[in-house]
Amino acid sequence: MRRFSQRNSLVTLSEINITPLLDLAFVLLIIFVIISPSIKSQQDHGMELNLPQGGGPAPKVDPRNRRVVEINRDGAVMLDRQRMVPERIEQELVNTFRRNPNLVVQIRGDGKGRIEDLWDIVDRCQRNGIFKFQIDTQPRKN
Repeated sequence: MRRFSQRNSLVTLSEINITPLLDLAFVLLIIFVIISPSIKSQQDHGMELNLPQGGGPAPKVDPRNRRVVEINRDGAVMLDRQRMVPERIEQELVNTFRRNPNLVVQIRGDGKGRIEDLWDIVDRCQRNGIFKFQIDTQPRKN
């Protein structure tokens, strides 16, 4: 629909009302700010785990040198957010260790899970010469 100015009936105005566009931009910004923490936490870890209570925060490790193994309560195991059987995880870790001798295996195990599943992964690593581990825990509540 054309709008005409009051002065001359042949001249059209080229004005755009940007208020609805700004409203939409602000709504999208608010949604992004609310959702972004949950997106970040899902990217960091693949499983919902209740980590056991332990020491303080873990030291920072270069992401290029780190592989994350997660073990849930039922004994399901994931390597870098991909579900695998322990034999396959062992193969992947050995291949990574051959390419990168600075490999650190970060193990995240559910506090209510079986300890045997965690020690199985540790044993598989040690048999192949991988001795750098980081076992994640929750900080102790004082």
